[in-house]
Amino acid sequence: MKTIIHVNQHVIRKNLKNGTQEPVLTIKNYKSNTYAKDVVINGPSRVVYSPDKPLSCGARVWIETESHVEILAGAATTSYESLTPQ
Repeated sequence: MKTIIHVNQHVIRKNLKNGTQEPVLTIKNYKSNTYAKDVVINGPSRVVYSPDKPLSCGARVWIETESHVEILAGAATTSYESLTPQ
């Protein structure tokens, strides 16, 4: 299952403005978005820069992996059960 990880710069700005520490990493797969502060990718991955074709969320740089992603800190999940695998 392909997983995409990106840094949400809007959350970084919000944290700076409000003095908060909300998770800034978004871990996406076909069925959910998980937000975290610290992750480990257990295997091969690649970093993608695509300024002309960003992700639907607006990210222009992200990490793609088929490997297991271990979430170490700050997890919160939003599930999308109706989506099909990529």
